[in-house]
Amino acid sequence: MSNTINSYDVRIARVCEHIDQHLNQELTLEALSDVAAFSKYHFHRVFLAHTGMSVTRYVQLARLKRASYRLAFENTKRVIDIALEAGFESPEAFARAFKRTFDQSPSAFRGEPNWPAWHLRFQFQPKPFGAIPMNVSIIQFETTKVALLEHLGAPENVLETAGKFIAWRKATGLSPVKTSKTFGIPYSDPKTTPPDEFRWDVCGSIDGDVPANEFGVKTGSIPGGKCAVIRHQGSLDNVDTAIYAFYREWLPNSGEEVRDFPCFFHYINFIHEVDECDLLTEIYFPLK
Repeated sequence: MSNTINSYDVRIARVCEHIDQHLNQELTLEALSDVAAFSKYHFHRVFLAHTGMSVTRYVQLARLKRASYRLAFENTKRVIDIALEAGFESPEAFARAFKRTFDQSPSAFRGEPNWPAWHLRFQFQPKPFGAIPMNVSIIQFETTKVALLEHLGAPENVLETAGKFIAWRKATGLSPVKTSKTFGIPYSDPKTTPPDEFRWDVCGSIDGDVPANEFGVKTGSIPGGKCAVIRHQGSLDNVDTAIYAFYREWLPNSGEEVRDFPCFFHYINFIHEVDECDLLTEIYFPLK
């Protein structure tokens, strides 16, 4: 098991080294997931689980770290040039991010760097292993035809899209909530994805194809295959705790590898049926 954990550590360390060596290049999620040899659908969560921060934040912190060296040790280099090198469009944006990170403005840092506080910003650690008990099952998930409505935008508006899907269900009588399964498929982590790039499919199992409709619901499918499954009880607001624990603790010890399809949710019951503490949600992690 320790070899598996080490292999994950090596892969994440490889990504961190790649970031540090390519700070002047565009560092996309797709490119970095390739460096880690992970599916892009899972890489961002594995990275966060192992480092305690998003890959976007790590990239920004690495660039700000270099910028702080420039400020402290290259007095002739203009702040605007340092800001542009760090990937900011203006000195003002750079100054805001720098002060938010180090509690000093760039000019104050250049004049008298608070190195003890500066060092604390780089002492990030992953969350402790074994902190969250887990009961993981491995099953064969059957390919499931679904009616789906795609949500693209801020995660806080997902419920608006869910409302449209419910309206479609009621208007057509297709994929009725009582006799069909209801799924949610997040294609990225809402905590680390720009709001306008966040995609979530609201789905309901269906037997036939979806007829043309004014709601925008269309036919899709969830691919079959081996999956690890966790049953989460309680509020959906903290479902990510179980997800991060899976990537941080169970997966490295399992000898399994995730498949190139995002994790997805099967909602066993709904908030209008039970108290929030009694909500049951199955979280599926597609495996190779």
